[in-house]
This record gives sequence, C-alpha cells and structure tokens, in this order.
Amino acid sequence: MRPSTTATSMASPSEWRIDAVCTHRPGDVPGPPPVPHTRLPALSCGGRGPWVSAWPKYAEGMTSTRSHPEDSAEQRLPYNAFARVCPSRGTLEHVTGRWGALTLGALSGGSLRFNELRRRVDGVSEKMLSQTLHALERDGLVHREAQPTNPPRVDYELTPLGHEVARRVLSLIRFLETSMDDVLRARESYDEARGAL
Repeated sequence: MRPSTTATSMASPSEWRIDAVCTHRPGDVPGPPPVPHTRLPALSCGGRGPWVSAWPKYAEGMTSTRSHPEDSAEQRLPYNAFARVCPSRGTLEHVTGRWGALTLGALSGGSLRFNELRRRVDGVSEKMLSQTLHALERDGLVHREAQPTNPPRVDYELTPLGHEVARRVLSLIRFLETSMDDVLRARESYDEARGAL
C-alpha cells in the first residue's frame, strides 16, 4: 500500500528530523507504510519543493507542484538560482563573473566597438571578451549590430534588460569601490592573524 501524500498534524515541523533520504519523527521504528509525509525544503527550479516519503523506496521520483501556504516568497518564484539545474544560475554566472560585470558596466555608457570595449575593460583578452559578449548576447543583455561598411563595423550595446541588469551591477561595483578601505584593512588583519599561527 502506498503511503498517503497528505501531511498529518501529529507533530509540528520542528519535531521532524530530516535525513539525507527520509524524514521521520523521533521514536519512529522501521515498519511498513503508511507513514506521514513532510515537506522538505528542497531547492527546485520552478519554486516548488517536493513532497518526499519517509520511506526511501517510495521517495524516489515523488514530486509535487502543489503550492503551500507556508511556501516562502523565494520558493514561489518561477526560477530559483540556488537550484543546481535552474537556467537562472547560468545567467547569474554570466552577469557576476569578472568579465561579465565589467563588460556590462562598460557598455552602460553607450555602444562600443569590440576594440573600444576591450580597451575599456582593462586586462581582458580578446578570446575572453568574445566569449563574454556571446554569452551576454545569448541571454538577451547585449545587442550586436553589424554595420554594412568596408571594413565591417560591429557595435555592441545593452538591451533594455541589459540596462536594468547593468544598473544593479554598477551599484554593487560602486559600493565595493567606496568600501575598499575597509576591505584592505580586513585583509591586512586577516593576513597578520594567519601569519601569527
């Protein structure tokens, strides 16, 4: 007999112990189902945590997209960057990587040609800048405009979505720049403490 998929009120969530593959109340002993279920705070893209059986053989593949009044706002989001398989994580990596963030910031002032952008983002190689631009263009953050000139001219500029993202990235960059005195003092203190060990 398959276990019930409804949560019981026999114990509060704080009384449940969450193991790697099963969930049970203190004092439970192995035995046949039925056993109560509880919602595990699993990370899943789509914002729904699976309902997992207290018995591993029934837990495999058992998921539900049912909402729950106790779901947090984060759990109800369509995408969840904390979930390994969520596509938003890839975009987050493209945006917050060293070259992605600097490229977005550089383009926030207007369109630039490839070599102009490379000079603006000091230290980036031609290969890395090309890869970064491709990733940001694929994510819809950068628009590539090829001009029918001789020699060919290609300009890069932010899309409306790219401008929104760049504004937030620049806010973080500016905050870090204004906080660097504190950061450098923290580094010095850390290095001195580590050196004394």
